[in-house]
Formats: sequence, structure tokens, C-alpha cells
Amino acid sequence: MISNETDIFSENVLLCYPLLLDSCPRAHRLTVLKVAMYAFMVLMILTTVFGNLLIIFSIFHFKHLQSPTHMIVQSLAACDCLLGSLVMPYSMVRSVEGCWYLGDVVCKVHSSLDMTFSISSILHLSLIAIDRYWAICDPLRYTMRVTNNTVAVFITFTWLFSIVYSFSVVFTGVNNVGLEELIMQISCFGGCVLFFNKEWGLICALFVFLIPGTIMTSLYLSIFNVVKKHAKVMSERVTVTAKGGLKSQSSAQREGKAAKTLAIVMGVFYLCWLPFFTATAVDPFINFTTPVNVFDALVWFGYFNSTCNPLIYGFFYPRFQKAFKILISTYICGISESHTLTFE
Repeated sequence: MISNETDIFSENVLLCYPLLLDSCPRAHRLTVLKVAMYAFMVLMILTTVFGNLLIIFSIFHFKHLQSPTHMIVQSLAACDCLLGSLVMPYSMVRSVEGCWYLGDVVCKVHSSLDMTFSISSILHLSLIAIDRYWAICDPLRYTMRVTNNTVAVFITFTWLFSIVYSFSVVFTGVNNVGLEELIMQISCFGGCVLFFNKEWGLICALFVFLIPGTIMTSLYLSIFNVVKKHAKVMSERVTVTAKGGLKSQSSAQREGKAAKTLAIVMGVFYLCWLPFFTATAVDPFINFTTPVNVFDALVWFGYFNSTCNPLIYGFFYPRFQKAFKILISTYICGISESHTLTFE
């Protein structure tokens, strides 16, 4: 009798809810691995939250940074910051422990917010690409096209679309149509999994990733070509002035910096999101055989884009570097610095 009770207890220890027979199993991981996962994810969350807070406060604090372009960057930072503070901590516990302890309603809200902030972040990146395209490829009409009011309208539409799309999909359950039998078979207490049927897996990948990604790629390629032409023209002018001199070093540096920045922007975007949306579109066609741990890893790859955004759109630009230096030294280190610093 004692032996049987011990066996039952040892089995229930591996369940999310040991007293419930239909509880989901907990993830069986070594303690060292759990600690390492928590440490990495906490570091990623803190970097996401505080990195994007620096972007938000820098634009709010310094008038030099208050422009239509930086309105988009500030809204992007707010989106990524909310993802890091409202979504990622709960996803962390679910990923490490393999259990969801907050109930079905909170699970749906969490999934909706996860989709909202992720979609909004991607669409904001597209808005930045459009803004940079108009600024560099059509500078004469840029100031007429891009105003604070115009940008505010696009930002509002981006947020509304992300919220309405995400919450309607999750709470109406259209993504689960045709999967009712499968969900009934694998459902258990302590689980929080968002399924997509074949139709909605393709719709999500198409409208949330493929179309914005294609727009970004085409616009940045156009920008890169224009930058190369500008650099070539400047080089030829310097060459003529110097009477046959070599290509100027500054022109070559500008061309190299532009190529590096654009490569990083697109490289990080595709590295973070392409695997996740590929799996989302393909998984329904292979009977959802993708391992849970693999899907969890792909979700965190997507989150990593929000961690990288303040690094790409902040630390790569001198004006943000100066703003960060002033904010950190003044409000964190307590060192007084002049706030009237000129941004070039």
C-alpha cells in the first residue's frame, strides 16, 4: 500500500497540478538547465524593457529627437517594452516549467497580447522602412508627405489593427476551426497553447510576416542603391576637385556604413521571425509534429527582435548614443551633464 502511494506521488510530482488526473505534465529538466534558462531569459527581458525605455525617455526628453521619424521609433519602443514587461515574464515560466498556472481566460489574454505586440512591432519596422525610403529617395516631397499628424494616423492604425486582429482571432477561435477533435485529445489543465489551422497559419504568415518583410526588403534595397549612387557622385566630385585623386575615404566609409546598417536591420529581422512564421505555416500540414520545445525556442527568437530593436535603432545612431549617455550619467549615476548638447 505504501509502495503504491509512493509510486503515485512520484508520478504526480511531474505534473503541473499533482492532484488532478488530467493535468498537463511538467517539463522534465535538470536544475542546472532550469537555472541557466531563467538567467538567460531574465537578462533578455531586462534588456528589452530598459533598452526600449531608454529610447522612449530619450525622445521624450530631448527636443532634438522629436521628429516624425522618431515618433515611429518611440511607438516601436513602447510596443517592445510592453512585450518585455507584460508577455515575456509569463512566457518564461511557461517555457521553463512547461506549465501555465493562470487559467484559461488569462491564457487567452496573454496569447492575444503576445500577438498584438509582436505584430505591432513588425508593422512599426515597416513604417520606419517607408519613412526612410521617402526621406532618402524622395527628399523634396518628404516634409510634405511625412508630418506629425500623418505619422500619428499610421501609428494609430498599426496599433488598432494589431489589437483587433489578435484579440478577434484568439477569442473567436477561428484559428481552431477543424482542430476541435485534436484539441480535445491533447487538452489538459496547466496548458496554454495557441494552435493555427492550415488556413489561418498561412494567413498569419502572409499578412503578418511575408508582406511586411517583402516591403521592408524592397524599400531597403532601393535605399541602398540610392545611397550607393550618392556616394559615387560625391566620390566623382572629390576626384574631379583633386584632379585625378583616389576615391575619398569619407565617401567609402558612408557607403560601407549604410550597407552594414541595412544588412543588420534585415538580417536580424529575418533571423528572428522567419523560423517562427515558417513553422506556423508548415506545422498544420505535418499534423503538428513540431516538438513543443522547438516551438518555444522559435517564439523566443521572435521576442529577441524586440530586444535587438533598441540596439539597432538606438545604439547605432550617434544622437541616441549621446542622449543615452546624458540620461544614464544624470539619472542613474548622478553625474550632472549639460542637456543642451547639440545632436548632429
